[in-house]
Amino acid sequence: MSLDSKQTEDRPLTDASELVEFFRSAERSTGPKLIGLEHEKLLMPIGGSEAVPYDGPSGIGAFMRGFAKHGWAEFREREGAPVIAMQRGKATLSLEPGGQFELSGSPFLTAREAQAENLSHIEELKQIAGPLGLRAVALGYRPFQSLEQMPWMPKSRYQLMRESLGARGPMAHNMMLMTATGQVSLDWSDEADCARKVMAAARVSPLLVALYANSPIVEGRLSEYQSFRSRVWNEVDPARCGYPTAMLDGSFSYLRYVQWALEAPLLFLRRNGQYLRPSMTFGQLLKNGYEGQPAQHADWVDHLSTLFPEVRIKRVLEIRAADCNGVAMTGALAAVMRGALYDETALGELSSLMPPLSPLEHRALHASAQKQGLEAKLGAGALADYAREFVEIAARGLRRLDPLDLPLLAPLAEVAASGRSPARAVEAAFASQSDPAMFLNRFEL
Repeated sequence: MSLDSKQTEDRPLTDASELVEFFRSAERSTGPKLIGLEHEKLLMPIGGSEAVPYDGPSGIGAFMRGFAKHGWAEFREREGAPVIAMQRGKATLSLEPGGQFELSGSPFLTAREAQAENLSHIEELKQIAGPLGLRAVALGYRPFQSLEQMPWMPKSRYQLMRESLGARGPMAHNMMLMTATGQVSLDWSDEADCARKVMAAARVSPLLVALYANSPIVEGRLSEYQSFRSRVWNEVDPARCGYPTAMLDGSFSYLRYVQWALEAPLLFLRRNGQYLRPSMTFGQLLKNGYEGQPAQHADWVDHLSTLFPEVRIKRVLEIRAADCNGVAMTGALAAVMRGALYDETALGELSSLMPPLSPLEHRALHASAQKQGLEAKLGAGALADYAREFVEIAARGLRRLDPLDLPLLAPLAEVAASGRSPARAVEAAFASQSDPAMFLNRFEL
């Protein structure tokens, strides 16, 4: 989630055209297109399976501060407040509400550079976590805790969202406290390019759900889902999650995304350093202001960070369908999206990979991917058939674009070829090892 730096864009907003211009100003019409990785992890004690609190000598706060010896600078919401993030260059280490620990990596030209940064980060993490008796685990959903057992991190935004988002959907707190993901951020050159990439990424998002499904265990039991993390998002807030119809019916544009975003309720509003909770949509804020003051550009930046579609645009385009997996699969996520979306021929092939589906049919396929992973049916075949071609399209794109990124695709190609989502290996490990701590050893980073 967003770092929530100090608001700087305090210019008043007058109408929706300025919101469209926000996306136009993010275009990279010249220069190379960059790629960034985000990798969330679950922190747990060595030899244990419980959640880690923020406070204490082996708490998450101490863990975060330990990165200072590697050149990371502390970030606090205000003087004297707890450390909630660390920053170094263009990279950020941050906390999700339940203590999930995330690297938001620097933008790079290649997937292998993004992967190298993540590998370096994991080595630093181990050096800091080990002496504190902590470890990082790569699963998409916390497998053994209930909501009632989870700590909340000391960040103002999360305390407010606990109430505001919690009132919007029955699984909002599950999303905030229990889930972990891998994400890729990409650039676009103009509106037409953005639309092509958003719609192509949306069409293959069920494939990404299935290829990266890695969260079948919930509260110490096998669930009915290969990606319970993805299933949770079904019941967070229909006004801000899932697929805006324009991503699926061929009509996506900056304006269509703005119109969708305007209908979403505010989760919070920042005024004078305080987090407020007005009951209104962003469209109502734009039209009427709040307590006599107009909407601000900074309010739009905040609002965009509280929208959670499967494909999201802010200053970059974000691919959000994958569960947290290990480092190799996370590097493959950067490589597959670079090859598929940054090579023009591959992007064209990707756009026609999936059979034509109505928005209703696409959402049903997404739900099937959540439950059955690569074994989900599509027509006469399975999602695995399309997943193999998806990875091959990306591979051909990388051969044209940058063959040195090709080796990163190997673990993803292996998953696609097997026809079995990573969750199947999680289920097998769970069946053979009843002790939670021993089971988690298998997925320790």
